[in-house]
Amino acid sequence: MEFDAVLLAPRRAESIARGWWHDQTINQALDACLAHCPDKLALTALRVESGETRRFTWREVGQLADRIAVGLHRLGVRRDDVVAMQLPNWWQFSLMYLACSRIGAVINPLMPIFRERELSFMLRHGEARVLVVPRVFRGFDHEAMARALQPSLPALRQLVVVDGEGPDSFEALLGGPAWEQAPDAAAILTAARPGPDDITQLIYTSGTTGEPKGVMHSANTLMANIIPYAERMNLGAEDVVLMASPMAHQTGFMYGLMMPVMLRASAVLQDIWEPRRAIELIRAEGASFTMASTPFLTDLTRHVQESGLAVPSLRTFLCAGAPIPGPLVEQARAVLGSKIVSAWGMTENGAVTLIRLDDADERAFSTDGCALPGVSVKVVDDQGRSLPEGEVGRLLVRACSNFGGYLRRPQWNNTDAEGWFDTGDLARMDAQGYIRISGRSKDVIIRGGENIPVVEIESLLYRHPAIAQVAIVAYPDERLGERGCAVAVLKPGQQLGFADMVAFLKAQKVAVQYIPERLEVLPAMPATPSGKIQKFRLREMLRDGSLGG
Repeated sequence: MEFDAVLLAPRRAESIARGWWHDQTINQALDACLAHCPDKLALTALRVESGETRRFTWREVGQLADRIAVGLHRLGVRRDDVVAMQLPNWWQFSLMYLACSRIGAVINPLMPIFRERELSFMLRHGEARVLVVPRVFRGFDHEAMARALQPSLPALRQLVVVDGEGPDSFEALLGGPAWEQAPDAAAILTAARPGPDDITQLIYTSGTTGEPKGVMHSANTLMANIIPYAERMNLGAEDVVLMASPMAHQTGFMYGLMMPVMLRASAVLQDIWEPRRAIELIRAEGASFTMASTPFLTDLTRHVQESGLAVPSLRTFLCAGAPIPGPLVEQARAVLGSKIVSAWGMTENGAVTLIRLDDADERAFSTDGCALPGVSVKVVDDQGRSLPEGEVGRLLVRACSNFGGYLRRPQWNNTDAEGWFDTGDLARMDAQGYIRISGRSKDVIIRGGENIPVVEIESLLYRHPAIAQVAIVAYPDERLGERGCAVAVLKPGQQLGFADMVAFLKAQKVAVQYIPERLEVLPAMPATPSGKIQKFRLREMLRDGSLGG
């Protein structure tokens, strides 16, 4: 695979000179764990449905990473080949990334909620050579879906099935045979190790372009974010990181997978969010830090309060993905005893702004934090001129952790010659440099921390024979932050009910989480003189109750 990561080279010299890029990869971090604390508990992984818990020391992690790496090489995986995996927060997820890094392969994490439509695009666009899936997860047959897709994906050589029963099971191909003991193992494990500027991760994000965008990251860009993030959160080797956010999201990948390796800390993985099980894990494993979106904090706070089971080890809950209501911060602080930290970031650059641990609690619900070291932010008007404090404008970011570009779509990189990346978000900044996201110029709804690809879903709905016009807009939700509402104008004589819309989108193989949760029908859309739909008016109508009930 050829990676057109054009945004990396222009900023290398400055990033090295300023100490932002460390010219290390996850391989050196894992090797340091093996050298300094081989018998320390590294990874605990709970499967909620079965109740199975697996534990690994760093020595066992290293051995398995080498085993899987040689197994991947046996499958024909070479340097810069893309290995895709649609896995929940299972131990195999963490080990697959570490294994790929041993042989210079590029990991492509895919959310378990994705179905045929999303997967077929991403796997074809990224030219994945290997796809790792669960046989079944949450009642859905991922193996059957993957097998049905494989004939239409010419680059996909091999399917690997976790919990599979045939010759292409994970155990048969990667996890079982003692590949690391083979005579050629040492050569395989050292010959193609990636450099710090090589692409190590290809991860897709939803946007406004009508198709997912393949974000390319190197070890330097990822680690340039994780190191100052951990320092601001005062995290170290003695910490235990609970990760229940999906590791196929940048949140889980960077701070649940990579960060514990870099800190020589311990990670605890939970594959399905159940707050009662999370409480049990925090208490049993001594979890001291977690990062998740607002609904997780809401649920955890409520269940701790109702159960009376305290979580005294949990010092910090970093909450991102949607604004945190003030009463929730106050309640969570009192009930959990944890510091609640607000943050904002993107797949393209990881966490950009965080409040500080010694900030007043009020900062967590009135701001999204201030920039990390190595990051600059500014708020500008439509002409690119910096705005005074308190005024809302476009949020630009220049970060050492900024991505290498969008795979095969450099025209969408949104980065100017000085390195400023247009986030597509609207924000304001206060006198201390703390920002507050106030809206989005890009057309994405964030539902419980999950980006909803609005343009793609709208395009599908336009194919419905009853629909003349359609727009999907956000409406506020106490638990998830936002939900999606489809507003439609119907063709003459046509009718459309909510159940009809849902059935139509399901027939298009859309992820269930992407389907709007309301449908409102109007005789005409609010529009500009040129005919462009005024989505802000639709949002106002939803808020004031003049649109539907």
